[in-house]
Amino acid sequence: MTGTGLAALRRSLAFATPLALALLLPACGGDGGGMEPPIAVAPTPSPSPSPSPSPSPSPSPTSRKVTACLNQVIPGTGGMTPASLVIPDTIKLDFSRAAGFPNGRRLPDPVVDITLAVIFLDVNAPGQSAATLANVPVNPPANDLPFVATFPYLAAPQGTPPIASGTGTNFNFRTDPASSFVRVDRNGGPAVAPALIGATLKNPYNDGNLSDDIAGTFVGGTDGIVNQLTLQHNALADDLIALGLRVCST
Repeated sequence: MTGTGLAALRRSLAFATPLALALLLPACGGDGGGMEPPIAVAPTPSPSPSPSPSPSPSPSPTSRKVTACLNQVIPGTGGMTPASLVIPDTIKLDFSRAAGFPNGRRLPDPVVDITLAVIFLDVNAPGQSAATLANVPVNPPANDLPFVATFPYLAAPQGTPPIASGTGTNFNFRTDPASSFVRVDRNGGPAVAPALIGATLKNPYNDGNLSDDIAGTFVGGTDGIVNQLTLQHNALADDLIALGLRVCST
C-alpha cells in the first residue's frame, strides 16, 4: 500500500464511530475463526423522571375556646365578668365602689381599651390587668380640651359647627315617657354591638330589649356573641401572644 493510501486509511479509522466498528466485528470472524463472539450493543436506557413530591396538606386551623374570657373575674369590680357586663348590655354602677369603667363610665375613661383587654387578655395573669392596653402609650394622654364641671360636662365644640335651624324639640329625659323617643341604636356597653354582634343580628339587637339579652337571644348562633368572639380570637390571639401578652382563650 502506498503512503498515500495508508494515510487515507488512518483518517477513515480515526473518524469511525464506536458503533460502526462494533458492527464490523462479525465480518472479521465467526464461531470457528478463533475470534471472540459478536458483541451485542444494548441501547442506553433513558433515565426515569423523578416523581414530583406531593405537597404537604395545610394544617387545619384550630379554633380557640373563649369560655374563660367571658367568665374571668375583672379585678377590683366586686366579681364582674365580661359576660355579666354584656348580658344584659347596660352600664353597671355600684355606688359602694369607686367610679370608673366598668363601674360606671367617666368621660376620660379609656373604655374601648379596657373592653378589648377584658375580652382578649387574661386580666389576672401576672403583669396584666384591665388597664394593660390603656397603658400602651399610643392614646392621647387627655382630652384635647378640658371637660367642664356642669352638665353635659363635655368641652365646647371646636371650630364653627353648624347650628340646627328652627326651634327643635326639647326633651326632658327624666319625665318624658319612652313613647316620646325613637330608638336608633342600642349601645349600653362600648364595643358590644360593633364588635360582638354579627351582621345578621345588628338590627334585631338594636331593636331588642334587656329581656332578650337575659334570654340569651344574642349569645349563640353564627352571629352571636360567643361565635363572634371566637372568630376574633382565632384571628388575633397569635399576634397578641407574639407581643408577649397572655390571652384568655385556650
